[in-house]
Amino acid sequence: MNDNHSSHKWIYKPRWISPLLKKAVEVHPVVVLSGARQVGKSTLLQHADPIAQWRYLTLDDFDVQTQVARDPSALWAGADRIVFDEVQKAPSLMNAIKRAVDTQKKMRFCLSGSANLLLMQQISESLAGRAVYFTLYPMTYGEAQGQPVSERVSQLLQGKLPREGTQPRLKDQDDLVALLLRGFMPSLVDLADAEAWERWWEGYVITYLERDLRQFARIEALADFRRVMMALALRSGQLLNQTEVSRDTSVPQPTVHRYLNVLESGHLLERLPAYAINRTKRLIKSPKLYWLDPGLAAHLSGFYDTTSLEAARELGGLFETLVFHHLRVHAQRLSPRAHLYYWRTASGEEVDFVLEWGRQLLAVEVKLAQRPRYADVGGLVTFLREYPEARAGLLVHTGQEIRRLDEKIIAVPWHWLSI
Repeated sequence: MNDNHSSHKWIYKPRWISPLLKKAVEVHPVVVLSGARQVGKSTLLQHADPIAQWRYLTLDDFDVQTQVARDPSALWAGADRIVFDEVQKAPSLMNAIKRAVDTQKKMRFCLSGSANLLLMQQISESLAGRAVYFTLYPMTYGEAQGQPVSERVSQLLQGKLPREGTQPRLKDQDDLVALLLRGFMPSLVDLADAEAWERWWEGYVITYLERDLRQFARIEALADFRRVMMALALRSGQLLNQTEVSRDTSVPQPTVHRYLNVLESGHLLERLPAYAINRTKRLIKSPKLYWLDPGLAAHLSGFYDTTSLEAARELGGLFETLVFHHLRVHAQRLSPRAHLYYWRTASGEEVDFVLEWGRQLLAVEVKLAQRPRYADVGGLVTFLREYPEARAGLLVHTGQEIRRLDEKIIAVPWHWLSI
C-alpha cells in the first residue's frame, strides 16, 4: 500500500501544507512532520520543493537503524540537508540531531513519523526550542481534485462573506455517501471501485492498527482493542463518554482510556475540546471525538456499502467528521495557526465548531440537509449574541446553494470550503 498509489497512472498532487514546510525549513533547524500511516508523508517529502532535493533516509531501512545505533552523525556526512522518515522508530537519534544543530548552524533536518511526535517525551524534550511541528492529514476534497490552496476560511475570518448563488455540482459531489465511505486517503481518491475501498481499509486496519499500533503500544488483547475501536468509530462527531464506551464494550475504563491515548498518539482520532470562555451560560466541557477520516470511521463501524450507510443514524456524525477534517487543515494553514473547539451549553444550545484565530472567531454549524433554513441556525444565532466579536456564522450543508440566512450567517455547501 504505497502512499498516493492507485491502478491509474500516478500523478503527484501537491499538498496544501507544502508552502508552510518550504517557509519553515528556511528558518528553523528542525521541522517535524507527523501524521497517520498512509496520509502521504513520504510522498510529500520526496516531491515538495525544496525538501525533495535533500538526502532522504528512512528508519524503515534496517541499515539506517544499525547506523543510528553505531554512529548517527555518519548518516549526514557531506550533507547539511537531511530528511529522516519514521523517526519514532529511533528516538535515540534525537540527541545526535540536537548536537548537530547546536554545533553546525547550517544543518537542517526534516523529521517525519507516524506517531504524534509531540507526545513522545524523548523527542519533544530533545528538540525543545529547536523544532516546529506540522501534521499531515488525509487529502482535502480540493487537494484530491488538484485545486490550488483555498483561502476561503481566512477570508471569512476577515469578515468577507461570499456572495449568494449556486455552486456547480462537482465530481464526487453527486454521491456524498460514497465519498464518506471512501474517505480521503491519497491511495483512494482516484479509485471508483467501492469493493477496492473496502479491501484497502481492511488492509489498513489489519496492518497499521492491529499490527503496527499494537506492537508500538504493547496491546495484548486484540479483541478488546477491536471492540473499543468500533465503539469509538460509531461515536465520531459525538461527545466522548469513556464510561459509556467501557460499559458498551465490557472493557475496563482505564483500558479504554489507554486505547484512546494510543489511537490519538497514532493520529487515528482526535479529541476536540470545548470552547471554554464562559460569558453568561454554563458550558459542557467534555471533549468531542473525531476520527482521522470518515472512511476509516465508516469501515470500523461496519458500513461497507452506500445502502447501509445512507440509512444509518451515524451518517450525520460522519458528515461532521468530513467537515472537521477540512476545517483542521485550514486551521493549520493560518499563521499563527488557529485552534478548533466546539460550543455547547448545559441547556442544549450548541455550535459544532468554533475556529479561534487570535481574537477572531468563526462559528460553524453542520447540517445533513440539501436546503439550508433559518430554523437550522439557532445555535449560531445564540453564539453570535454571546460573542458579538465573532466574524461570521457558517451553516455547512450538503446542497449547492450559498445563501445569506442572517446579517452575519451564511449557508454554504460543504465542498465550498475546499475549492
